[in-house]
Amino acid sequence: MSPQAPSQIKIDKLILAKVRGFCAGVVRAIEVVERALELCGKPVYVRHEIIHNRYVVDELRKKGAVFVEDLKEVPEGSWLIFSAHGVGPDVVSEAMARKLKIIDATCPLVTKVHLEAIALAKHDYTIILIGHRDHVETIGTLGEAPEHMLVVGNVKEAETIVVPNPEKIAYLTQTTLSLDDTREIVAVLKRRFPKLMPPKKDDICYATQNRQNAVKAMIPQVDVLLVLGAPNSSNSNRLCEVARSKGIRSHLIERAADIKDEWLEGVKTMGLTSGASAPEILIQEVVALAHDRYGVKSVEELETVEETEHFGLPAEIVKLIKDSGAA
Repeated sequence: MSPQAPSQIKIDKLILAKVRGFCAGVVRAIEVVERALELCGKPVYVRHEIIHNRYVVDELRKKGAVFVEDLKEVPEGSWLIFSAHGVGPDVVSEAMARKLKIIDATCPLVTKVHLEAIALAKHDYTIILIGHRDHVETIGTLGEAPEHMLVVGNVKEAETIVVPNPEKIAYLTQTTLSLDDTREIVAVLKRRFPKLMPPKKDDICYATQNRQNAVKAMIPQVDVLLVLGAPNSSNSNRLCEVARSKGIRSHLIERAADIKDEWLEGVKTMGLTSGASAPEILIQEVVALAHDRYGVKSVEELETVEETEHFGLPAEIVKLIKDSGAA
């Protein structure tokens, strides 16, 4: 990114959320694509963006990954990676019919929700799936048991949804939702359906929760919050919503160049965080711009929790590594 000229606007302090950027599922997904390119050769096809971040996708594309939405774009017999968001069984069946060699990079926390859906459907539960119906993760989960699932996206829908048997009902959630919004939706559903069964363990992923809690801790200290993330990144959009719900202006940006001077008028302390798919290099790009353009002298990190989670590589990659003799 080309350096920008100094602005008339000056900011005293930048506060960074220490819990930010890549989660364990994203780290794993990126490594899957990079390993596949090394072990399988080019090209390797990926259904949907491996994660929702243009910078990361473009970097992987340069290395030989080909991103597709329709499996008809993938030549028969090619290597195909499923993105971290997961797919339904119809997509798996189509891939197998085309004799594609599948590597599944679905986040293990998304897989957990899929398995819960399958188990509940086998016991003939009506499953309320709390999520955004047009998000690729929700579409994939819904595909596991469409005849048993009803999607609820907000409190209004929770108030009006009709279920066939209120005595046998459970709920699951998309992994990247707002904690507060989900809590409100669940409260309505529990009031209307006292027999509602929750997931065995909270479906909203640890990284989503940690990043939202970090924003809540930052809010009393900042005048505006910038969130690095893609427009189609659910967890990034939720971070903006959390700040706005507490009365703090918030803006979603993909790169430092997206920052507008008018957002920062009257701002003394700027907050900065990033969604679970945003690489650290883009955070540092914003830090550099804050220093060069807005004269920020003090940069502080706000620590809330330490993340130590790690997910192992999928079985397909492990086998490829073993067969190749690579470390």
